[in-house]
Amino acid sequence: MTVAPAAGHALDVLELLARRGEPLPAATVARELGLPRSSTYHLLSVLRERGYVSHLEGERRYGLGVAAYELGSAYQRQAPLQRIARGTLDRLVDATGHNAHLAVLHGRDVLYVIEQRAPQGPLLVSDVGVRLPATLTATGLAMLAALPAGQVRALFPHADALVQRDGHGPSSTTALRSLLQSVRGRGYAVEDGHITRGLKSVAVAVLDHSEHPVASVAVTYRVESADAAEESRLVAAVAAAADDLSARLRGQARPPRRA
Repeated sequence: MTVAPAAGHALDVLELLARRGEPLPAATVARELGLPRSSTYHLLSVLRERGYVSHLEGERRYGLGVAAYELGSAYQRQAPLQRIARGTLDRLVDATGHNAHLAVLHGRDVLYVIEQRAPQGPLLVSDVGVRLPATLTATGLAMLAALPAGQVRALFPHADALVQRDGHGPSSTTALRSLLQSVRGRGYAVEDGHITRGLKSVAVAVLDHSEHPVASVAVTYRVESADAAEESRLVAAVAAAADDLSARLRGQARPPRRA
């Protein structure tokens, strides 16, 4: 292989492993990318040597390596998403009068990368740099609901992978699937007192050009401060903010507001 096509094929391998969310046999990689097996093994060998791919010898499968994680972390530190999102979240706080935050999916957790506090807004657990179980938070559920079913199964293959807090949160993979179906049906996720008693959050996923959830936007408010009509207004504001960020990431004009 010449250098340029080889580089492209190496990126194809990494993107496939990231997209599938679970280790794959070399034969599957070759088949799905339409590559000769000899070329596939060569690419996997080079990527393994550089740490971008790990080889699970007992399972004869390949997954993403530590170097891929470090590369993603470096991108995270450069914070392009935060720079794009900060103004949008400032406007969301102004429009709603409530705390707003931006989170990204980090394995089975969510990682909060922006926390914009409203005047007199409550202090939240979800400060910048905090990680919380994705299945307990509105931000996490919004992103999980936008993932392919296979990737959700890879993240939560059995009940032991699920975290509960004071009896809150899905206790089985069946319950999780049902919960995510409800989120998809509504178009937004809700968390009511699972993290902090008396506080409620609504969240909507931010989608990239391939409809992959790269983040989610949420507002958190005291339960007694919002009736059904006010909650509908908050959901609309959060959805508009998420759509705005999705459009900015795609370099497009803002899309129509989600139903």
